[in-house]
Amino acid sequence: MVVYPPDAQGGRRVRADGEILGRALNPRDLLEFLRRAGLDPDSVRLDDPLLIDWRGGGPAAWSPDTSEE
Repeated sequence: MVVYPPDAQGGRRVRADGEILGRALNPRDLLEFLRRAGLDPDSVRLDDPLLIDWRGGGPAAWSPDTSEE
């Protein structure tokens, strides 16, 4: 699963197996995407690099992208 950098509103695009799953606004949203993908959210570690490729910050980065200001 790939989680892209936060956008201007702080949402992060989420992709798995080449398919865009949606936009997560917080870790709870991301866990819901993982559940829909068939994983047990209670047993998932969001900092597991074998499961999630975090781009533009890790699981704590949910602030809007201000790099273009």
